[in-house]
Amino acid sequence: MTNKGALAEVEERLRSTKDRRMYERLQTVRLRIMGMPVKEIAGILCRSEKTIRSYIHTYETEGLPGLHMGFSPGRTSRLTPEQREELKQAIVNQVPADVGFTAKFNWTLQLIADYIERTYGHRYSLRGVSKLMEHMHMSYTKPTYTLAAADPAKQQQFVEVTFPTLKRG
Repeated sequence: MTNKGALAEVEERLRSTKDRRMYERLQTVRLRIMGMPVKEIAGILCRSEKTIRSYIHTYETEGLPGLHMGFSPGRTSRLTPEQREELKQAIVNQVPADVGFTAKFNWTLQLIADYIERTYGHRYSLRGVSKLMEHMHMSYTKPTYTLAAADPAKQQQFVEVTFPTLKRG
C-alpha cells in the first residue's frame, strides 16, 4: 500500500472512531506517515517517545487492527502467579476462620483484602480485590442455605439445642 493509500485509510478510521485511545494511536500513525519525527509526535500528543515508537511498531507489524486494544492493561499485579494460586487455594479450600479470622464462615472482598495484606503485605482496595478475583476466574455469589440438602436429624437437634423453650405442635 502506498503512503497516500495508507494515509487515506488512517484518516478514514480517524473520522469514524469514537474511542479516544484509538484516536490517539491513529493520530500517531497519521503523523508518522506524513513524515513527522517521533520526538515531535511525542510532544504533540504528550506521550513518551517509547509509547509513540510502540504504536508505530505495532502498526508496521500488525497494521490498523493491531492498534485496537480491548482493555487497559493497567498496572501489573502485585501478587506473583504462585501467590495468586496460594490465595485461590485458601479461598476455595478454607473458610476465613481457618486462617485466623474470628467467627467468619464466608469470604468477603474485605476479608480477602485483609488476608492479602496480612499474608503478602500488599494493600488492595475492594475494587482491586474484585478485579483480582475476576482475573483469577473466580466469581462472587452470596452464600445460600438449602434446606433440601440438609440432614433432618441434625436440623432437629439444632432447633432443640438453640431454641429449647420453643413449643412444638
